[in-house]
Amino acid sequence: MIPSKTILTDDFGRKHNYLRISLLEKCNLRCTYCMPADGIALSPKASLMTSEEIFAIAQTFVENGVDKIRLTGGEPLLRKDFAEIVSKLSTLEVSLSITTNGILIDRHIDVLKQAEIKKINLSLDTLIASKFHSITLRNQFEKVIDNLHLLLNHDFQVKVNVVLMKGFNDNEIIDFVNLTESLPIAVRFIEFMPFAGNEWDRSKMVSQKEILSQVEENFSLDEIQKLEDEKNFTARTYKIKGFQGDFGIISSITNPFCDGCNRIRLTANGKIKNCLFSNSETDLLTAFRNGESITELISASVKSKKKVRSGMVTISEMDDPNLHFDNRSMIAIGG
Repeated sequence: MIPSKTILTDDFGRKHNYLRISLLEKCNLRCTYCMPADGIALSPKASLMTSEEIFAIAQTFVENGVDKIRLTGGEPLLRKDFAEIVSKLSTLEVSLSITTNGILIDRHIDVLKQAEIKKINLSLDTLIASKFHSITLRNQFEKVIDNLHLLLNHDFQVKVNVVLMKGFNDNEIIDFVNLTESLPIAVRFIEFMPFAGNEWDRSKMVSQKEILSQVEENFSLDEIQKLEDEKNFTARTYKIKGFQGDFGIISSITNPFCDGCNRIRLTANGKIKNCLFSNSETDLLTAFRNGESITELISASVKSKKKVRSGMVTISEMDDPNLHFDNRSMIAIGG
């Protein structure tokens, strides 16, 4: 028997108390950096975790030290039993949050409140309606903006996730920073990352250095405040003096934060990914359905975690598609 609270500690002493659960692989947008142009082969419905299985597997993680759970997708609010899932998970002693594209938020405000979900990550890569359509292939920009304000009006803590791509939205960095002047939001600029089917190459990526360079060109050094980074941070955070909100940079490529990583991912079909960049997975759902203990599997997955980006230490290794082409597409991983 593996002692409780130790199966989520890897060989580098990192304790994994943060579980990200993908509820499904479907989405009502078609963002090019997330979903391949030809779509993906969806897992058969029978191979996806049911609400009861999600709760039971999550409970095992909580019993072993997880105290933070984030629900992702695809788009998690598309799941027909979303209310049932969050109702069950809200009974666990965890901080519960979600990542969403925001389109269906207005239909679920009451559900989120009842489950005491206060932290919402909203994906929004542009502040221009025409560009929103070009990246998502859908005309839902106004709906997302309306729902962003709806969340703020109901006192939710909102982070806005912005995947930056050179030649597409890198000219909106300052527009997003300026958005934090009047809105109490946390903008998070995310470096474009390689996943199956998204045609990643380094030339499309906007680096942390380039982001900060734009900020420093538009604001004085006295105005730019470096905030204290959270424990196990992913974003290095900043604030413009006098603005309500703040902004941060998630630099997984140019300045990774692997030393403090505390995250583990559970895919919609019940498999662990111990790193976003890893193409290795551990099947928990089959063992669970067979009535077997899953703690040994969880422990083995965590123990096999590499020190940095699934073994890709340098950016030149990230440039080699042979090292990450067989990873899942982002939509099938779950944020």
